[in-house]
Amino acid sequence: MTARTPDHDEAHGGALGSRLNWLRAAVLGANDGIVSTAGLVVGVAGATGDRGTLLTAGLAGLLAGSMSMAAGEYVSVSTQRDAERAALAEEKRELATEPRAELDELTELLADKGLEPRLAREVAEQLTRHDALRAHAEVELGINPDELTQPWHAAGASFLAFTAGALLPLLAIVLLPAGHRLWITAAAVLGALALCGWTSARLGAAPEGPAVLRNMGGGVLAMAVTYAAGSVLGAVGV
Repeated sequence: MTARTPDHDEAHGGALGSRLNWLRAAVLGANDGIVSTAGLVVGVAGATGDRGTLLTAGLAGLLAGSMSMAAGEYVSVSTQRDAERAALAEEKRELATEPRAELDELTELLADKGLEPRLAREVAEQLTRHDALRAHAEVELGINPDELTQPWHAAGASFLAFTAGALLPLLAIVLLPAGHRLWITAAAVLGALALCGWTSARLGAAPEGPAVLRNMGGGVLAMAVTYAAGSVLGAVGV
């Protein structure tokens, strides 16, 4: 019998980290776009049924939210990237000034992962000869020098995801007949949140049920609170 190479389809190492970073930005952007815009237009609908007012409020919320998400992701990921670069620069300095101590440190780290001390030393020496900075970056810092976080990628993903999510409640509340727009919009929003939660769980290999319930629960709460506030303000003529 011949040995068969195992067929694993799960991501490993940097590929998994990269996928999860993109997933985090996309899911956060889409969820925020759906929930915040739905809450906004449903709240306004509680105060007035004027289509122009709903459109203006929804568009303003979409543009403000998408830009805010993009800017927030850019700043956050840029800070993370700066920290990664600083850590790599410090590691490079230590390798140049204290190579023996760094070799001992790498040996200890490998031994902590379960290698026997002698084998850990041998592996540390081989890794150091091959690429000392990469070895320390990956084993000590958990950083792949070739795959540093990309702030523009994260910002773009958040902007597009927020916009895509926000368009659903905006178009629903504006295009539907006045007598049915509220409930159909709410149903469409909950369906989109359920799909978003299910998709994120599947891509992240996590249980689907809790993710779906979390997304839908947040949407229900947001729309209920904003609609109540809009109704009260509309009733008092604000």
